[in-house]
Amino acid sequence: MSQTLTKKLMLSAALIGVSASVAGLGTFATFTDSTSASLPVDTGVVDVNLAAVGADNRLTVAAVDIVPGDTMQRSFKLSNSSTGAMASITLTTSATTSSALDTDATNGLQMAIDRCSIAWVETGVAPAYTYTCAGTTSTVLASRAVIGSNLALSNLTLTAGATDNLRLTLTFPSTAGNTLQNLGSTILYTFTGTQRTATNA
Repeated sequence: MSQTLTKKLMLSAALIGVSASVAGLGTFATFTDSTSASLPVDTGVVDVNLAAVGADNRLTVAAVDIVPGDTMQRSFKLSNSSTGAMASITLTTSATTSSALDTDATNGLQMAIDRCSIAWVETGVAPAYTYTCAGTTSTVLASRAVIGSNLALSNLTLTAGATDNLRLTLTFPSTAGNTLQNLGSTILYTFTGTQRTATNA
């Protein structure tokens, strides 16, 4: 092999070695830095509750042998156990046992709900309860047919931890005729709380 060819091969080998060294420097000589922070996020709870069955919740007390013109009153407490204020509470009523008492919107049962600023004073013997308010009374739901969906309720206290003293009044209209005799209905009351309006948190 000539000296010129040998020098060329040695020079090529040297250049390859230098290139490998430069590439190695680019891979292993990188400066880094980092920082971090933890942001806790948790969700709220919407929780609306009826009081336990008893003096604070008479909704399950049946009314029997009613006749046209009768009125039935039942008090109950509705509380906001949410972690924050609610935007609204609505009421949906449905009949788990149905008859013309709930399907006849004119001559069937009519309902209204009122709120007392303090606890209602209960008198009468079960099931013929009546209630008076020694505080301030306000209308939560004006009189209407007993069956309804997502009915807006007014004058409720929507702040967290609040409890409203409510009175349901059912009326069997005096216009009800003989076709409404010997009937029975069971009305389910479902209260739904809705979260406050979304905002910056």
